[in-house]
Amino acid sequence: MSGLATDFRPPFAHLKGKRPEEVFRDIPTPAYVIDEEALRHNGEILRTLAMRTGCRILLAQKAFSNYDFYPLLSDCLAGTEASGLFEARLGAEKMPGKETHVFSAAYREEEFPDILRYADHIVFNSVSQLRKFGAQAKKAGKEIGLRLNPECSTQEGHAIYDPCAPGSRLGVTRGAWDRDMTEDLVSILDGLHFHTLCEQDSDALEKTLSAVEEKFGDVLPRAKWLNMGGGHHITRPGYDLARLERLILGAKKRWGVTVYLEPGEAVALNAGYFLSRVLDIVENGGTRIAVLDGSAACHMPDVIEMPYLPPLYGAEAGGGGEGECFRLAGPTCLAGDVIGDYAFPSALKEGELLTFGDMAIYTTCKNNTFNGMALPDIWAFRKDGTLRKLTGFEYADFAHRLGSRES
Repeated sequence: MSGLATDFRPPFAHLKGKRPEEVFRDIPTPAYVIDEEALRHNGEILRTLAMRTGCRILLAQKAFSNYDFYPLLSDCLAGTEASGLFEARLGAEKMPGKETHVFSAAYREEEFPDILRYADHIVFNSVSQLRKFGAQAKKAGKEIGLRLNPECSTQEGHAIYDPCAPGSRLGVTRGAWDRDMTEDLVSILDGLHFHTLCEQDSDALEKTLSAVEEKFGDVLPRAKWLNMGGGHHITRPGYDLARLERLILGAKKRWGVTVYLEPGEAVALNAGYFLSRVLDIVENGGTRIAVLDGSAACHMPDVIEMPYLPPLYGAEAGGGGEGECFRLAGPTCLAGDVIGDYAFPSALKEGELLTFGDMAIYTTCKNNTFNGMALPDIWAFRKDGTLRKLTGFEYADFAHRLGSRES
């Protein structure tokens, strides 16, 4: 596959051998650091894929919506994907001149005029929503899509992220299509959409595409475009890019469609760090617990929701290896505010800096202020090694989320 970008890099690779204590020593913690070189590296992999296959790649803002970095990514992407009004507006305003796609499980009637203002591609989740809003969107000159549910689960161990699970509310099954769709509704459709993957390789997409063809092969040739959703771990080390390329080209040839992909994680995979310091060390029943100034519940909620153990510089996740084992936990009152167990070369000490990897995705867009925890600052780590502070979070920001700004 000559010419296909495959220079994948794991977490911390862009530190170029330097220790985080050297690079980030002056940053107050907790803090997020977004690595511009890592973002650009991911973007180049995606841009190469788009150039070789003709597919159009969108940034799923639900995973990464730090718009200060949109100009850096803009020439690698066709546009943004939104999950509702505010994300649609963000994409339209912060990545101007690009496509703005939106999908929501259900649209609010009072917000739909603004959806029409900001989005140029609108995907509906149900036949009833298509019937309710489709003609209005078509009259406004928008591209109209419908999300399909191929009823093909490829998830293992992450049921919370399985849109094809029994009883799922997401997408139109073939049974619902046959029962509810009419020719006048089919006639206003421009494209079809499915999203079934989560952090998966292209073999899962291949299985899903077979199910989509089995269930909806008769309607696919009528579509102008096919959006294959997100969850493609395209920039992960070991991802089978060659197979993805074949699947995209095959779909284009077989059905005559423009192919869209809307990865979020792949855009910002391994492109961020979360910095936290040890506040205290306690012991209970032989378990040493380091209490950090960073919280899993507040600052990296996917660690609990997924759940998973994020990579940590200089430590072995799981705590089963040789060395000094510590459980890392947050400072909130939630007993389950636990990141996990790690093994370290030497015992942790109060004030020690810990650097978690792959913290650009599902962090800044999902964090919260439970217990009155301040949101971490966000910093840009530039290619030349300099750092720039992008945000600050004060008491007033916390208070204004909860009550009147006048009081």
